Amino acid sequence: MARRGGTWVQRWRVPLGFVCAAVFIVLARPDRRSLLIGGAVALVGLAIRAWASGHIRKNARLAVSGPYAHTRNPLYLGSFILGLGFTVAASSSPPLLVILGGLFASLFLGIYWPVMRVESSTLAEMFGEEYRRYAAAVPLLFPRLTPYRAGEDSAVRFDPSLYLRYREYRAALGLLVAWCVLWLKAVLAF
Repeated sequence: MARRGGTWVQRWRVPLGFVCAAVFIVLARPDRRSLLIGGAVALVGLAIRAWASGHIRKNARLAVSGPYAHTRNPLYLGSFILGLGFTVAASSSPPLLVILGGLFASLFLGIYWPVMRVESSTLAEMFGEEYRRYAAAVPLLFPRLTPYRAGEDSAVRFDPSLYLRYREYRAALGLLVAWCVLWLKAVLAF
């Protein structure tokens, strides 16, 4: 939902994510326990992203159903939780977890916080008062417990075709590849 061309951070957020993942894999020292715990956390993030993708109709209608009734940015929340899981999976020791956790938090906030702000402004321009009411009631990232209700739009159901249209399955494939690399690293201890 960015303006045409967007900010440099919007355009580079995915490549920067891959660079971050590569750094994490180099620094990673996973073990069985960290892989299991981190994998479980990452799956929660992946599920949130999948759920969100089935409720958004980009640039056509303001998404306020499903996870959008709890947070304005459930895709980014899912990415945050997924990245947190990857961080835990890569860290078999508390000192490494602190280092990788700090790196992850810095990169996430440095990349996604500005993107969320720009997208919020864009949505305010596109949807006007409807978005301003929504933004006043629903947090930018960390979710509210009770769902926001905006009339009939709140009752929109998950549409699996949107999951496929937006190619959200790529996040699942990416997690699988990254988790397998971490698993190999744990098994082979390289």
